Amino acid sequence: METRRALQVDAFTDEPLTGNAAGVVPDADGLSDGQMQAIAREFNQSETAFVLSTGSADRRVRYFTPKQEIELCGHATIAMHAALAENGDLDVGDHTLETNVGVLDITVEEDDTVWMTQSQPAIREVDVDPVEVADALGIDPAALTDIEDELPIARATTGLPFLIVPVTFLEQLGQADPDMAAVEQLSEEVDVTGLYAFTFDVLSAQATLHGRMFAPRAGVPEDPVTGTASGATGAYLRHFGAFDTMPDEVLFEQGHFISRPGTVRVRVGDQIQVGGRAVTSFDGSVVVPTLDEDEILEA
Repeated sequence: METRRALQVDAFTDEPLTGNAAGVVPDADGLSDGQMQAIAREFNQSETAFVLSTGSADRRVRYFTPKQEIELCGHATIAMHAALAENGDLDVGDHTLETNVGVLDITVEEDDTVWMTQSQPAIREVDVDPVEVADALGIDPAALTDIEDELPIARATTGLPFLIVPVTFLEQLGQADPDMAAVEQLSEEVDVTGLYAFTFDVLSAQATLHGRMFAPRAGVPEDPVTGTASGATGAYLRHFGAFDTMPDEVLFEQGHFISRPGTVRVRVGDQIQVGGRAVTSFDGSVVVPTLDEDEILEA
């Protein structure tokens, strides 16, 4: 039977078994949609990146959750480039990546940090009841209503849309107990991938904010460390004037409440850039399924 090399790479960290794990298939040419979906389901990580050849950029990627294909994934992008660089298949410098949302610029630095330039942001306030959002997240409604006059709940995207939800204190965010059915319904109503709740109350003195991201609509109950949501939130902070002067770079911490701590560097300038490091925690192979396409997709 056919096998392909398969990696598990922990992104937004330099410590194995922390950060956000992504599946990476470095050579996915020839795999069908159903085969990629089945492999992603077997990995059972929030996302698996399938690296493909293309004539439009240095390489192409497709991202699958265990449930479905998604348009963009920050941590899997960081993971795949870090793994390719570690394997000697990618040099330090600038590269291009074709995704379902267009061709993105990628930079690999000497210290192994990978930077991903995201799409231009689109941000708008949404007409949602803060109490409904709080109930969906399992958070005291006061944690949202106390801050909504300063920072509103809003839909933000830099390639993948999220509902950005400010929370007053870390304790309230840490005690969140989401109703996943309600989070999924709310995500569908405002047409977002998931809810990214954040607070400026942080664990590390170096961090700008602490975030948690819930995306049951995409088959990811809670994502440990989310690059696309971090980029969208960086753009959100600038859009709503969260700082007197927007810093050149901010640092977001995430994943601590599910024992997968990591950090995301975000640059908010003419372009939104998300950066971090990654480490390979598993290097092996996967047997490519030969099931009928329809059978795989309906499993």
